[in-house]
Amino acid sequence: MVSLETPVCDFGLAPVDFSLPGVDGRTWNLDDCFGPQGLLVMFICNHCPYVQAIRDRLVRDTLALKMLGVNSVAIMSNDPADYPDDSFENMCQVAKEFSFPFPYLSDESQAIAKAYGAVCTPDFFGYNGRRELQYRGRLDASRKEPASADVRRDLFEAMKQVAETGRGPQEQIPSIGCSIKWRQEQ
Repeated sequence: MVSLETPVCDFGLAPVDFSLPGVDGRTWNLDDCFGPQGLLVMFICNHCPYVQAIRDRLVRDTLALKMLGVNSVAIMSNDPADYPDDSFENMCQVAKEFSFPFPYLSDESQAIAKAYGAVCTPDFFGYNGRRELQYRGRLDASRKEPASADVRRDLFEAMKQVAETGRGPQEQIPSIGCSIKWRQEQ
């Protein structure tokens, strides 16, 4: 398993539109997902221990952000042929088990992950209401196991600031996780 860090936030970068199937049977695009104060785009998967360690916190923080006008969407871009835990059927199961309060979408072609420049799971892209990238950091200090319950909520605090001011913090700690599992080129 390759562990990678996300690059520094490219402030102001616009999000890439998409049209992807969700576990709810609906096809979602960028406009469907955006909230009045912004959007958190999350690249996650089912099998990665870094994601498994934070699923409860993702649910908690995305629910809290929704109350601030920031919606969230999760995209799974791994190759399920090599990682069957990341199959669409298993995505449906995980979303139900954890009561995901956000669309969980399949990027089967991997084109969206490539367009965003996603490198690992989890990888977070936080946009303000003007659709400008303001956050590219970690959820919190969790690694392959959850950090202590009283740990600073980096992503939530940053996106709360984005909702209130339109600007993310200048200092951001990169997210770390498993590499995206790219398809082997034929």
